[in-house]
This record gives sequence, structure tokens and C-alpha cells, in this order.
Amino acid sequence: MLTLLLSLLFISPSADYNLSASDSNYITSDSTLNNRVRIDKIFIVGNKKTKKKIILRELDIAPGEIYQEDDLKSILIQEKNKITNLRLFTSVEISMLNLSPTLVDIVIEVKERWYTFPVPIFSIVDRNLNDWWTNQNHDFSRTNYGVKLYQNNFRGRNETLNLLFQLGYTRQFGLTYRIPYIDASQRHGLSVGFDYSENKNIAVQTTGHKQVFLDSEDLLRTRRNFFVGYRFRNSFYTRHSAYISFSSNAVNDTIVALNDNYYQPGETTQRYFEVSYSFQRDKRDIVSYPLRGNELELQLTKSGLGFFNDVNQFDIRAMYTQYKDLNKGFFLANYSSVYLSGPNKQPYTKLGALGYKNDFVRGYELFLIEGQNYFLNRTTLKKRILNIKGRLGFFPIEQFRDFPLSIYIKTYVDLGYVENIDRYEETQQNVTLANRYLGGTGFGIDFVTYYDTVLRFEYSFTREGTNGFFFHLKKEF
Repeated sequence: MLTLLLSLLFISPSADYNLSASDSNYITSDSTLNNRVRIDKIFIVGNKKTKKKIILRELDIAPGEIYQEDDLKSILIQEKNKITNLRLFTSVEISMLNLSPTLVDIVIEVKERWYTFPVPIFSIVDRNLNDWWTNQNHDFSRTNYGVKLYQNNFRGRNETLNLLFQLGYTRQFGLTYRIPYIDASQRHGLSVGFDYSENKNIAVQTTGHKQVFLDSEDLLRTRRNFFVGYRFRNSFYTRHSAYISFSSNAVNDTIVALNDNYYQPGETTQRYFEVSYSFQRDKRDIVSYPLRGNELELQLTKSGLGFFNDVNQFDIRAMYTQYKDLNKGFFLANYSSVYLSGPNKQPYTKLGALGYKNDFVRGYELFLIEGQNYFLNRTTLKKRILNIKGRLGFFPIEQFRDFPLSIYIKTYVDLGYVENIDRYEETQQNVTLANRYLGGTGFGIDFVTYYDTVLRFEYSFTREGTNGFFFHLKKEF
């Protein structure tokens, strides 16, 4: 937050305050007449590293096509959003250059991001900052340190190479390589990865909807995971993905003594293959902080393919989000998520829950509400109070000099329900917040700035009468 405030003090005003990727009005034209025009050529400017075909893949227009001029302007707004959603550029501008009353050129001007990030790691290991601060007494021993190397837009083809070397609470080493397109039609992609991690401190069980950790001088858990993924992008807005992975995990005998259901009863190892399929239809305007459009995602996963008897689970997760522009700077967003899994009596490590990632009822960030089935709905009403783009002229790296900033004030209402686990019912563990409707409401403020950074400050109230301040470092959903 201090860095953000200092940056604001040194922003030099820009001549154009409508360069935000979320602003759908920045399309220029030399003509206001609504006549039929034909596209002659499409020019791309500023792509020093990015291959031209990566940008052209996002376009629904082509040379030789004829449009009503006003229709073409509307189409170019969508084209700009699609190019922005590649997350390869700090800014995207599209303009029509009129060669004659019936002939136009399209000019796409981009500014490339900084693509190589050797990022030092210093992060907490808990589910969120609020969980770490309150439940774990902001213990700095519960941190990771090391380095992540992100090589985005590798070879200028939007490929991604990630290397991870991490020490501290979780020793972890990983490699991921993603190739979005392996064919001339740019519809098929592949990804491969490997991850190894080991811990001397892990959550062994959940009591009172809070994780209980064991700390030891001995190694408590090791995990290895290998995966291969395939993606088929059959249109601009839909994607099909399939993955097959193999996991090999092991824990110390002490873990099994404390929680006999950590893996299968009495087992200290867990090995299984997993296959998954997901379908995504994404028509959001700007994926890093959407204001308009919708997204539908369906995930099917089968863990355990019969080679080992350690895991046998099938789960389904469906998510739908709708974003509406209410005009005059007001925006409404609604997110729904449903998770179903079976059969019953799954290992502790395979339980679903409200409380991980973005699936939680606001106000309940400190609690982990486990179950094999749950439902969540979140609604946010927000008002944009600032939307500017400044120029940090003193910054030594050009890719970081453009400084966009949007600020939103908001209010929200969340509703959730988790079906409790049979063994928790039998032992009367973790029953307070399960098998009942959870409700949270509150107000907050969001700061949205460059490189997809979102800072959320929220004050929430729950159905149980609790309230508190919560801070998050990513978009709501």
C-alpha cells in the first residue's frame, strides 16, 4: 500500500485518460459517416517480440471484408478486449484509417509488457493473509522464500516457461512449460510440468473449522506430481482442456497416528492417476478485472484409475459469473459455484471445502468448511470513482512507466452452504458452520493497477454476528 501511495504522488498527468483496457470507448476514426467500408490492410505496430500471428489469431476481422462503419467500430472494441486479454501488452489501441469513403486500414498499436520476471519468493503458506494473521498469529516461520523465474511470451509465441526454486516452510521445485498453439490453425496447445515438494510442518486435521498443524524436525510429507495437458480452442471464446497426471505422496507415521484418514486408513503413501476435462466459455471484457460479459466453466475430474487403490473419487464443479454495466460508473457482478463429489468417505487430502482460493463466503475467511458437496453465490455492486493512466517518467524501465489506476467502492452479499461429512457428523467435529446457510455482507474498496494487480480492502459481517477487516491481493472471482 505504501508503494502505491508513493507512486501516486509522482504520477505525471497523461494527455489521455481513456487508455484503460476496461474502457470500451477508445476506438478512433477519421470519419463519422455510417457507410459501408472495406478493410484494405491490417497493420500491427509495437510488437517487437510478439509474433504477428499471435495477435491476428484473436481477430474476427480480415482484409477484404466489408462492414457498416458503425458496426466495424463496435467490432473493434471487442477486438481490442481480446488482444488485451492475451496479457502480453500494457496497452492496446486500435484505430481506423480512412483511405477513401469506402476503404479503410486498421492500425493496431501495442506496448509490450516486461516478460522475464526473476521474482524473489517471500510468501505465507496459509490459505489467505487473514488466516495467517489471525489463526496463525502472523508467525513469520510460516513463510516460503526462494525464486520464481517467469518467462512469459517465450519465443514471442505466447508460450510460458516457469521455474520454481523454493525453501522455507515448503521446500518446492517445479517446472512448467505451456505451448498455446502447436498447429498452423492455432487451435491446439500442449503443456507439461513436474512438481516436487516436502514439508516439516503440515495441517494434519481440521478442528472447529480451523486447520491443526504439526511442526517437526523430521520430514513429514513429500509430494511428486507429473502432468501433461492438452487444450483445444475451437473459437475465440471457448476452450476445451484435458489433463492426465500422476501423484506420488508420502507422510510420516506420526501423521497417520494423529489422523488415520489422512490417506486411506493406516496408509502412509498415496499414489494415483488423475484425468480431468474442463470447458470454458469466456466472454468477459477484461479478464484481469472484468466489468462486462460472462464466464461459464465446467470441470470434471476422476482421481484414481484402478491402477492403485489409494484414491477413488469423481467430482464435478460448475461456475458461472455475470458482469453488468449499470451505466454512470456502476457495475454489478454475480458469481455462482457448485461442487459435487463422491463416493463418500474420501481421504482428508481429497475433501472439498469453502475456504480455498476464491470459493469462500466473505466474512468467513478464517474458517475452512469442509464437505464433499457445496454451493456458493456472491454478488457485488461497485461504483468506479477513479480511472486514470499516469506516466512514471522517472522509472528506469519503459515497460513499467505507464501507470493505470482504477478505484472502486463496493458493497456485497454472499450466500453459501456446505453439506457436512459423515464422519464429522458422527464425531461432532466441524459441525458449527456445516449443514446450514452461511451469509456474509459488507463494504470495501478495490485498487486496480498495472500488471493485473488488484488490492481489495473489505469489512464484512456474518450471519453468526461476527465482523472484521479483511485484505486480499486478487480479484473477487
